[in-house]
Amino acid sequence: MRSIKPDMSLNNLGIVYYSNFNSIKNYGLPFWGNSSHSINIFRMQKNKIKIMLACKKRVSCGNLSRKLKILTLVSQYILSLMLFMIKNKNQFIGNLEIQCRYQTTYKLSSTYTKSDKIWEGIYYSGVRVYNNLPLHIKDIYDDPKILNFN
Repeated sequence: MRSIKPDMSLNNLGIVYYSNFNSIKNYGLPFWGNSSHSINIFRMQKNKIKIMLACKKRVSCGNLSRKLKILTLVSQYILSLMLFMIKNKNQFIGNLEIQCRYQTTYKLSSTYTKSDKIWEGIYYSGVRVYNNLPLHIKDIYDDPKILNFN
């Protein structure tokens, strides 16, 4: 990015970012997004954004990524988890189906066992993110007219 920045516009740098970095970063993101190595990828992403906008190393990337309309790694991870959940709705059951007496909000749970590997993986993370979403987002999640991924 540093070597091509002087010769390219910001729009062209964005194209290079999406084709060379973002596409690789997003490949399989729901499966590796909560690993300990994701912090290194996040640092690389922040570095690329700072290079694109010619900012110093100590500048916060929150506003910079919004300016470029680039989702941060964490935001992209949550989005990819939700898309995974939508595409695999049949793998999860709700508490209304379990008929729990004392729960008042509709929450999902995984149909899988509680082995360490699965509970740290995509199913547990997806259920946890879904259960923490506000109700108006969950309504969108359940409306097949808005989210048609078939």
